[in-house]
Formats: sequence, structure tokens, C-alpha cells
Amino acid sequence: MAVFHKTLKVQSDLNVTCHDVTAAVKQAVTDSHVRNGIAVVYSPHTTCSVMIQEESHDKTYHGTKFIFQDLLNIFEKLIPGCRHEGQYLHPGPEHIAHASKNLNEEPVWSLNTDGHLRSCLIGRSESIPIVDGKLELGQFGVVYFIDFDTVRARPRTVHFQILGE
Repeated sequence: MAVFHKTLKVQSDLNVTCHDVTAAVKQAVTDSHVRNGIAVVYSPHTTCSVMIQEESHDKTYHGTKFIFQDLLNIFEKLIPGCRHEGQYLHPGPEHIAHASKNLNEEPVWSLNTDGHLRSCLIGRSESIPIVDGKLELGQFGVVYFIDFDTVRARPRTVHFQILGE
């Protein structure tokens, strides 16, 4: 069995960012030479998710695709954006002290509990069958990498692991 790994860098901003990574995962499948197997698209970041959804085409004036704005509207009711310390139990004083001392992070950067919880619900990976060298995404499937962390803009990494023969 062959195993192939590739990464893709994307840039988040101060809004929830949704990146279409379909072309990159298809290229990873091509580069792997795997004809039949599985492609895993994974986020190592705990405030990010990977999901398969259809292309929405329409966007808000801020550039958010309607399907993701609908998702964000629902999330705002279920898991409101973290706007101030104490809104959620996390981050507590020990976490803030650890992040400040050991990671050189600003305390406000830890006010991303909503991103962590939203990522838990969506999940951080998708597994997609590869049949005859092609991803089985269905007629409308698009692979998206979503960064729910809105406290700072930063580069993110998407991982593609291709397994098969």
C-alpha cells in the first residue's frame, strides 16, 4: 500500500475563513499515483474544521458564501462568539498564564472558545474514497477548510494523507 502526504498553507483573517481546497486535494491524489484508496483531509488546528459541502455561488457583501453564513447564523445561536473573558469557563486563569508565559501569546488570543467548540461539532477531518484515481465527492461536493478563530489572522496548514494502491 502506498502512503503519500502533502500540505497546503492557507491564510486566515479576522473573520471566519472558508477555503476551497478541492483542487489541492485532487492534485495530491494525482501526485500520489493512488488509483484506489482513501484521501484524508485534516486540520491540526483545534479551532479549524474540514467539511464537504456544495458550492454556494452566492456571497454576502463581506465575501462569505451563503451556505457558510447560514452555518454561522446557526452557530451564533448555539455557540455565541466569545466576546469577553468570563463568557465561557475556558480560558481560565491557568490557561492564560500558560499561554502568556510559555507560548508568548497575548491573553486576548485565548478568547476563541467559540472556535474550539464549533470545530468540535464539525470535526477536523474528512475521509474521501478514491476510485479509479478520482475523489468520490458526488456531483456537488467541495472540500472546505474552515478557520473559526477570529482573534488573530495567521497562516494555517491543511494536511492531505493519501493511502491506497
